Amino acid sequence: MRAFKTVFMRGGTSKGCMFRKEDLPDDRLEWDSIFLQVMGDPDPKQIDGMGGTVSSNNKIVVIWKSEENDVDVEYLVGQVIVGKGLVDYKSNCGNMTAAVGPFAVEEGMVDIIKPITTVRMLNRNTDKYIHVTVPIDPETDTFAQDGDCSIAGVDGTAAELKVKFMDPAGSKTGVLLPTGKFLDVLEIPGFGPLEATIIDVSNPMVIVYAKDIGLTGTELPEEINSNEEISTLLEKIRGTACCRMGFAKNLEDATLNSPAVPKVGFVTNPKSYTDIAGQQVEAENMDICTRVISVFKCHKACPLTSASAISVAAALKGSVVDKVLRSMELVENVRIGHPSGIMTMYPELTEKNGELELPSVGVQRTARRIMDGTVYIRR
Repeated sequence: MRAFKTVFMRGGTSKGCMFRKEDLPDDRLEWDSIFLQVMGDPDPKQIDGMGGTVSSNNKIVVIWKSEENDVDVEYLVGQVIVGKGLVDYKSNCGNMTAAVGPFAVEEGMVDIIKPITTVRMLNRNTDKYIHVTVPIDPETDTFAQDGDCSIAGVDGTAAELKVKFMDPAGSKTGVLLPTGKFLDVLEIPGFGPLEATIIDVSNPMVIVYAKDIGLTGTELPEEINSNEEISTLLEKIRGTACCRMGFAKNLEDATLNSPAVPKVGFVTNPKSYTDIAGQQVEAENMDICTRVISVFKCHKACPLTSASAISVAAALKGSVVDKVLRSMELVENVRIGHPSGIMTMYPELTEKNGELELPSVGVQRTARRIMDGTVYIRR
């Protein structure tokens, strides 16, 4: 057996294995085999590994100290594609980004400043900078895990982490709007024309109206995942946008070689519904209602990078999101209803010389070290 040091952590509404780069082989060609075995892939049940059978529970994060000025640590996220024997490095995971700050503090990778240490991070999937504020326990001089912050989709409370994505526009395409438009019309094979907003914030995303694809926008994940017709349509929409953005040459190529980029989501105006925990979510507490598909399955909450994109699209007059958004004179924060409840995003969108600029998008998150030790795989 081969043995590797790892920390199993929850970040936001995702969880996965955190590795220090120095604990992995120097040859990166070995990494995929290691990570797949760690998660128990390609078995879709992942019985022989740490994976949780859905994309949000199949994250790999590799962290190392940075040599760049004004950067403390760099990190790379791997998304294990459940049942496919594939690790995708094309996109960042916003939720696991929240775990990187506390991990760096607990592992002694940054200088501690009390009562709050700001960990300056560089994501190597997107080459984008993120700042995470980490509260420090005055007695132990490390991450103060306990607190009164709660986020939708996670039981209980924990310490508040403020995650701020710096200059997040153009993570993969280099521009906020890859097509140059707030609103596009996509020709979907076997369906016809469909209005969509294609946006690149933290990760590329395509957003459509729920009603245009025959949905209410309040469906829960299992209802969407069990609907083969809708799942096929959503993948066609995602694949069409993927080709439009230049990531694939056709729909088959998009499915096989770019399953995580872009994400696809659908939105509707605020509506009340019952979340996956059986709790009532009220329309009056949200500004938009959304569902997001992540690696062929409906996410049980909302990927943080997708929430970033949706919140910025809310400020773009004429976009899909703007058209169903609760009436707002000024978009300073956007409350997004998702299958696990509501999350609030803080987009910072400005205009300079007639051009849109996005200095940052912020969000409140929590994270927790669940387990640390050694993970074993076959030789």
